Amino acid sequence: MWGNVGPRVAQLSPIERVRLRRIAVRYAVHGWEVTPGACLARSRFVCGRAGCPTVGCHPALENWERGASTDPARVATWWRSRPHGVLLPTGRAFDVLEVSAHLGRRLLDAVPGHPAGPGARGPVVVTPTGRWMFLVRPGDPLRPELEHCFHVVRHGTGSWIPAPPTRLPEGPVRWAVAPEQARWQLPDSYLLQNTLIGALRADGVTLTPELLPGQLPLPRRGH
Repeated sequence: MWGNVGPRVAQLSPIERVRLRRIAVRYAVHGWEVTPGACLARSRFVCGRAGCPTVGCHPALENWERGASTDPARVATWWRSRPHGVLLPTGRAFDVLEVSAHLGRRLLDAVPGHPAGPGARGPVVVTPTGRWMFLVRPGDPLRPELEHCFHVVRHGTGSWIPAPPTRLPEGPVRWAVAPEQARWQLPDSYLLQNTLIGALRADGVTLTPELLPGQLPLPRRGH
């Protein structure tokens, strides 16, 4: 299958290919599981699997959840022959709260003045289509007010996100806050959710059901 799609796969310079591999390995070294994504070929993605109908960004491995790895040697092997996208499974080292660019900027602006201080700061991915993805500690569900709110998507077990420097048809994925800037630390999910709820209500968005004061989830103590 790869022999048929190879000519259409985006041609990257040797330096760009090395950079993809180096960054994928760096994520793995820091304990973030990595899985190779399909390769960009003009305006669609190809994974080399016969009959795959998916044309958007998707994992190259059919059994990607079990195949994802933090082994630097294994991760490096995936990028030696193909310019794969770099995908990070969620629900493992971290969950992700995905919002629009408008809300993303609001959240990021609120972090410096957050009562939790640096504890509310974490890595943030921005896609070229304007989606902002905040990496948080894994395991916490959405608060009831956000469960049915289309303004926020939680990526947990069984999901993944594209990580920089993956290129989409619209352009490259980038960090608004790189992991190094956050010292590879992750904020508590509820710290971000509480701030997000405040921003949505300030925009006039009605959120239901509301919790009683005594039921508000509290941030978990960092490990």
